[in-house]
Amino acid sequence: MFAPEVNRIMVTGALGQIGTDLVDELRQRYGNENVLATDIRQLSGHSGVTNGPFELLSVLDIDSMDKIVKDYDIRKIFHLGAMLSAVGEKKPDLCRKINIGGVISVLETAKSNNLKVYAPSSIAVFGPEAPKHAPQNTPLNPTTVYGETKVIGENLINDYWTKYNVDARGLRYPGLISWKSPAGGGTTDYAVEIFQAALNHGHYDCFVKPETRLPMMYMDDAIRATLELMDSPIESIGKSRPGYNVSGLSFTAQELVDAIKDKVDGFTCNFFPDIRQKYADSWPDSIDDSFAKEDWSWKAKYDLNRIVDSMLDNLSD
Repeated sequence: MFAPEVNRIMVTGALGQIGTDLVDELRQRYGNENVLATDIRQLSGHSGVTNGPFELLSVLDIDSMDKIVKDYDIRKIFHLGAMLSAVGEKKPDLCRKINIGGVISVLETAKSNNLKVYAPSSIAVFGPEAPKHAPQNTPLNPTTVYGETKVIGENLINDYWTKYNVDARGLRYPGLISWKSPAGGGTTDYAVEIFQAALNHGHYDCFVKPETRLPMMYMDDAIRATLELMDSPIESIGKSRPGYNVSGLSFTAQELVDAIKDKVDGFTCNFFPDIRQKYADSWPDSIDDSFAKEDWSWKAKYDLNRIVDSMLDNLSD
């Protein structure tokens, strides 16, 4: 039985890097039975979301989405189903289809059923013309297909808010670091892969240059930012609603290697930049998140040392 006082929640892409952590946190807050996990992939015993309801769902199947929303009496959707940057560049047509089509499906479903929506954006919306310390408002000219889809997603959120009063919100996630699920094909995935490699092999071959500096965030901070944004009263949400900049910290690949070396004896790393270096070079070094701070009091908690300690501790268990 559903708890009557709780607004039921659906998460798309629930088996991905963000989805696994978000479903866990939402179920802790609202009860396992009140959070529906969905994904296009079959649920497995190692997915981390087996303690509550699950449905197979393609984000492009709007009829099935609408039926599931009605069947489960869903009032809020966290839309995480997407193709990430490095994978998306290899399959650009599919990336556009999933990333843009999925947002349209969710927003149309929200419009028909009076739902609240979270649909994240990314620092990939920025291109080489943006300042290296990226402000909230700057021309968005991404050089990747993934970035293009995120710009369109932000525009769609704004359109559905202004035209149809759909309360949809988003964050421009930086690179995310987590231990509960494997990385999913993003350009910043080196900052996840490196920890497992350090513990299992004592060595990592990094696909970006040592001096590559990118905005990053620990998953605990990212989940907290997501929920703080969605919990904020509608009157506090400004024009940045489609994609608030949120900052955690910025570090170079070499700085991360050095921090791990301090904790893992004998760890070594070589650098072999590939095509993902090009994507990284087009993104900012750091993020100005002053609008998020002003509108809903955002503040990150994790610095580099705390991230390294947490990752190594959890992966060692």
